[in-house]
Formats: sequence, structure tokens, C-alpha cells
Amino acid sequence: MTPKFRAWMLILLLSALCCSAVGGLVWYRSRNLTPAAMLRRLPSDDAVVVYVDFAALRAAGILQMLDGAKVGEEPEYRAFVARTDFDYKQDLSAAMLAMAPTGNYILAKGRFDWSSLAKYVRSQDGNCNNSFCRMAGNGPERRISFYPIQSGVMALAVSADEAAALRMNTVDPRPERDVPNAPLWLSVPPSIVRSGKTLPSGTQMFARTLEKAQSVTISVTPEGSNFAAHLDVRCSNEADAAAMSAQLTKTTALLNEIIRKENQQPNPNDLSGFLTSGTFRQEGSKVQGYWPVTRALLNALLGGS
Repeated sequence: MTPKFRAWMLILLLSALCCSAVGGLVWYRSRNLTPAAMLRRLPSDDAVVVYVDFAALRAAGILQMLDGAKVGEEPEYRAFVARTDFDYKQDLSAAMLAMAPTGNYILAKGRFDWSSLAKYVRSQDGNCNNSFCRMAGNGPERRISFYPIQSGVMALAVSADEAAALRMNTVDPRPERDVPNAPLWLSVPPSIVRSGKTLPSGTQMFARTLEKAQSVTISVTPEGSNFAAHLDVRCSNEADAAAMSAQLTKTTALLNEIIRKENQQPNPNDLSGFLTSGTFRQEGSKVQGYWPVTRALLNALLGGS
């Protein structure tokens, strides 16, 4: 092997290593935006946080249930889809929403036509500066701003602050929080649980039992041909967890009794059956809950026919 040939081999090897490093960095950055990493970018303190794995729900046939929901019938939504070539039922792979006191913040992963989105913003009297766009919402407290964190990741905010989306450019230095390994989950801060505000009717009696909780998370996972809802509550000590588990069990039994006194039977395909089917157990300073979820119940909740 001549010195000249060895030199060319060295150049090719270094080039290959550089390309691999760049490709690995791109792969790592896109892979690294896990649900836990997404949560570190959202203003999640005192916020209700919702995570949806659209790809998993699409594969399970859940998103197809939305075909009959009102969102698909709204003329404004149909116009938005036509002018931006974006439909969440097809183009979103995952999204995390934080409903905070300062506004709503969303990190969305999927397929975005950024040029069409920018044209839509300008058509609505908004403006885009480089890749950062802002436009008016339905009121002065609902200014919309968004920008691409990556080509397939959007940071979007609806807030009185017209630049609120930029808050998601900063990563929380605190360690990553544990998040459920589930395609759909909801985290409720203690302040919301204690106030009972924005909670669905029929759930307030359960919420009162959770007043001593330090954190409350509800997740939904596949279970055979149906699904299951899981409750994960963290308390400050084992005594509070034991009392909470016992109270949740008592509240479920009381709800069953109330329904039967009205000569009714809990229906597994509506909230009466769902709320009365819960079982609970204590694990140290945590409380775990479980409810079976039928496809018929999901279809009713999502507005399908």
C-alpha cells in the first residue's frame, strides 16, 4: 500500500466518521424528545398536563372515532386544513399540552408544512419573523404564537403574551420527572384537585378524597380489545395514602348504592359504569387505582355515533 493510497484511505475514513457523527447527532436529538423531555420544556408548574400519542391511538383505531365528532364539522377547521395541508388525525404523531395560569402551551410532533402555515398566518393579519409566527386568536387573552423546535416539532402557545411560545425554547434544569408509559395520560396539580374547578360533573366527590395528594396522574393503556384507566397518586406519607385508598373504595361503593337506590344499574358504556368499577390499593405513600374502559364508552365520550 503506497503512502498516497494510505492518505486517501485516511481521508475517506475521517469523512465517514464525520458523517456518522453528524447523522448520529441528528438521530439522537430527534430521538431524545421523549415525553419526559417534552415535559421539561413546558411551563408545567400548577398546570394540567395532557399527553397524547396520536400514532399509537391511530394504530388502535381510536382516532377514527373522531370522524363523527364536531371538530371535523367546524367550517373554520375545514378551512384551516384546506389552506395549510394539516389535519391532526393524519399528521400528528404526538402532542403534550400544558394548561397553565399564564396560557396554554403545546409541543407537537408530526408532519408540518411550515411555508403553508406561514402563509395562513399572514392571511389572518398575523406575521412571521424568520421561523417565529404570531397571530390574533379569539380575544386579547388568546394570542397565538408558534415556531419549529425541529422540522417535525412545533412549539405553540395561546396566551396574552404574543411571544409565549418562546418559553418552550428553555429546558427546565431540574431532573426529568417520571411520566406514565401510556399513549394517553393526564397530570392534575394539587391546586386544581383541591378547588374542583374544571373537573367533569360526577367526579367532584372523588376529587374531594384526593385533597391531600401531592400529585395525581391518570393514564389510559390498551387492554385486550378494550382499554384500562390507571390512577397514580403520590401522598406525603403512608398514613395519608392508606386513608385515601380506603376513602376512594368507600366513595365507589357509595356511588354504586346511590345508582341502585334509583332502580338503575351501572352501565359499562357510560360514566356510571366507569366510575363504579374502580378498584384501589395502597403501595407505600402511593395510591393506585384501576378502571376498565370499553370502546363503547370511548366512542360516547369522543362524540362518535
